[in-house]
Amino acid sequence: MNGLRLRRAGLVLLGALLVLLAAVAANVIGIRLAGGIDGWQAWLTAHSTHFLAWRLLLYAGTAWGWLWMRRRVLAREPNAGTRRRLLRAELAAVVAVAALELRPYLQAG
Repeated sequence: MNGLRLRRAGLVLLGALLVLLAAVAANVIGIRLAGGIDGWQAWLTAHSTHFLAWRLLLYAGTAWGWLWMRRRVLAREPNAGTRRRLLRAELAAVVAVAALELRPYLQAG
């Protein structure tokens, strides 16, 4: 059982590393294609509404998946403790997303 947890943790860590490497590669390629950091920053600013739409779609997909999972968990474990744990996780997720999305506006003002 312990070996299975280590394997899963290793796979999660590997997945996180691959996502990080993909993000770094996308930025390096973008900087080169845009002719420098200033051009890359201007391109990102010009397309910020597209990125907002993409994030909103990701949030909607995540929320749909969460609701699907929540129904399954509550059907399997219909007690008050499970409901409280899910509610805490939901509140934490909403606060985290709100903080990430509002951060640029709070920094600018």
